[in-house]
Amino acid sequence: MKDHLIQLYRARPKTNFVRLSLLVMALLISYTWIGGGFLSSNNSIIQRTENLERFVGELKPYELRGESFNIYSYLSWAKTMMAEKGWQAAETTLAISVAAIVLGGILGNLLAIPASRNFASNFNRDHLNLSALLLAGPARLLLIFLRTIPEYVWAFLLLSLIGPNAWPLVLALALHNAGIIGKLSAEVIENLPDQPQVSLHSTGASRLQIMLTAVLPAALARLLLFFFYRWETCVREATILGMLGIVSLGFWIQDARARNFYDEMIFFILLGALIVVIGDVISTLVRTHIRRIF
Repeated sequence: MKDHLIQLYRARPKTNFVRLSLLVMALLISYTWIGGGFLSSNNSIIQRTENLERFVGELKPYELRGESFNIYSYLSWAKTMMAEKGWQAAETTLAISVAAIVLGGILGNLLAIPASRNFASNFNRDHLNLSALLLAGPARLLLIFLRTIPEYVWAFLLLSLIGPNAWPLVLALALHNAGIIGKLSAEVIENLPDQPQVSLHSTGASRLQIMLTAVLPAALARLLLFFFYRWETCVREATILGMLGIVSLGFWIQDARARNFYDEMIFFILLGALIVVIGDVISTLVRTHIRRIF
C-alpha cells in the first residue's frame, strides 16, 4: 500500500507554472515579513506572555475575582449583565438587523428581476436582445453602486442627513446589502433552466406570471440562503456600527473596551455570536421546510 502511494505521488502531474507560483508566493511572503517590519518588535516573549496572562485574568468578572470558580456565581453575574444592559442592547441590535435585511431584501430582489439579462429577453439566455441589455445594464450599475460603498460610509453620510438615531444604521445596512442580494439573486435567476420559462411564455404567460410560477419556486431556497446569510452579516455589522452611538451591542462593547472592562466586552461579543447562531438554526429550518414544499 505504501509503495503504491509512493508510485502515485511520483506519477502525479507536474506543472512548472504551479511550482513557479509557489516560489513567487513564498518570496512575496518573505518580503512582506521582512520589509514590513513584522519581525521586529519591542515586546519580548516574556512581555507577550505577561500580557496574555493579564488579558485572560481580566476576562474573569471583576466581582468574582479572588473567588474560586462557581458556575452559579457566573450565571448570576450574566443574569445581572443581561438585566442591566444585555436585553436592551440585543433587542436594539436585532431590531436594526431585521429592519435592514427586510428593506435590503425587498429592494435587492426587486432590482434583481430587471438585472437578470434573460428577464427582458423572454427568459432565453441564448437570445439576448438590445432591450434586455438596456434594462439589465442600469439595474446592474445601480447594484454595483450600492454594494461598492461600505456600510460605515453610508452610515456616516446618513448620520449627517437624518441625525443620531437608529435609521442611519438601518438604511446603511439595507442599501449595501440590497446591492449584494440583488447581484446574487440576479445570477440565480439567470442560471435557472430556460425551458420551463420559455414554455410558459409560448403559452402567453406574462413575465409576472412566469416569475411567480416558474422562477420563484425554483430559486426560493437559494434566495432564502442569501437572505439569511446577509442577515447574519447585518447582525455583525449592526454590532460594529453601534459604536457610532446607538445603544446596541456595539455601543457597550466600545464602552467596555474604553474602560478596559474585558469581561463585559467578551460577554457582549459572545451575546452577538449567540444571536448569529440562533439565526443560522432558523435559516436551516426554514430552507429545509421550503425544499420539502417545492
